[in-house]
Amino acid sequence: MSNIAPNTATNPKTAMVTGATSGFGDAIARRLVAEGWRIVATGRRQDRLDALVEALGGPAVVHPLCFDIRDEAATRTALESLPAEFADISVLVNNAGLALGTGAAQDCDLEQWRTMIDTNVTGLVTITRLLLDRLIAQRGLIVNLASVASSWPYPGGNVYGGTKAFVKQFSLGLRCDLSAQGVRVTSIEPGLSESEFTLVRTGGDKAAYDALYAGANPLQPEDIAETVRWVVSLPPHVNINSVEIMPVSQSWSPFKIHRETPA
Repeated sequence: MSNIAPNTATNPKTAMVTGATSGFGDAIARRLVAEGWRIVATGRRQDRLDALVEALGGPAVVHPLCFDIRDEAATRTALESLPAEFADISVLVNNAGLALGTGAAQDCDLEQWRTMIDTNVTGLVTITRLLLDRLIAQRGLIVNLASVASSWPYPGGNVYGGTKAFVKQFSLGLRCDLSAQGVRVTSIEPGLSESEFTLVRTGGDKAAYDALYAGANPLQPEDIAETVRWVVSLPPHVNINSVEIMPVSQSWSPFKIHRETPA
């Protein structure tokens, strides 16, 4: 039995946001702080974490943890280092993740596949498991960032889509296991979204970035942050199993059909 005490009115609730140094994570951290939350912000870039701390009110509001979520030992050490005022985490936002490459499976780099699996799957489940006792003690909430790629395949999505399908199914499995403990679990599944994520995926190809979003009016990180804020704000007896979000401009195409060239 955990001895972690629940938060009180004089002890503001604490959320951990992984991958808080850019994109969705940065926007989510800012939105939750605006709602009165304290944030444990994780990421691999200390300079960006320091800038976030300064922008959001200092170390009394945001506690930075700089580590690579793929490294279990570093993850354990970071969590064990949390000061008492940030230790009672009641919301975990599993945002850290990435996509690498857009090519067909037969043309892909195996090391990029491993990096996506290690980050999007292994890193996510590791930090979730290490925080479960705290989340159960707080009757808390886990928000996992999946993707529409978890349900809808597309050319070049291969391993990235597979990792997000895992996140979606893992979220449902957690719901089954944690409902008796009062812990809520939500999978948020965005579609076309504009952020640094795409620059990482294309290896910094700004022309490809611009072409993808041209005229599309894609989702913005603030849209996802507002969705997280809504999920977090709901009464503790309400669970949102999943939220699939697309910009109005995005929908489904006909099935792709490859046709043999006539002899």
